[in-house]
Amino acid sequence: MADRSSLEAVTEALGKADERKFAESVELSVNLKDLDLSVPKNRLEDEIPLPNGRGKPVRVAVFGSPELLQKVKGVADLVVAANELDEIAKDKKAAKKLVNRVDFFLAEAPLMPTIGRRLGVVLGPRGKMPRPLPPGSDPTNLVNALKRSIRIRSKGNRTFHAPVGTRAMKPEQIAQNVDAVLERIVGKLERGRTNIESVYVKTTMGPAVRVW
Repeated sequence: MADRSSLEAVTEALGKADERKFAESVELSVNLKDLDLSVPKNRLEDEIPLPNGRGKPVRVAVFGSPELLQKVKGVADLVVAANELDEIAKDKKAAKKLVNRVDFFLAEAPLMPTIGRRLGVVLGPRGKMPRPLPPGSDPTNLVNALKRSIRIRSKGNRTFHAPVGTRAMKPEQIAQNVDAVLERIVGKLERGRTNIESVYVKTTMGPAVRVW
């Protein structure tokens, strides 16, 4: 099947999907080939900024010293001081809730070992271990960048999914996001595009439309 433009595929996917009573996401489905995914270096795990954002809120939390947290107050969705970590870790159910409702975590580098011991069991399996920050840095720009980013994780699976927008967005905006994600994925694969079997785009409940 010949390739088509992302815009053509997105437009068709949106046109074929029935109207729903909830805000549907639009997602990309990528099928890999000719990769030994039992080898960690062949697995994809990345944070990709979308040119037009997710189309819905992305929550970012920061662990750090009072000085660092003051810099991101009002920018990050959640700020957690070092002395609050033990309290959060005591209640595993509450810790899981916190991790599930936050998309990205950042942490001042000296706190990383403590976070690993206290919350690693919750953060690790969800692929949400914090990105370390240099002590005294101002992560405002990074927080803002993450608010328009997605995380991709292929783990050991040949097929993985990536959100690229919402149905409320213009097809052109979604297509630009699709192109940005595919460009990043191709750049990460050992043999580039030849390691991709196929790519589909769809709304949450709609039919899949092939891009590649």
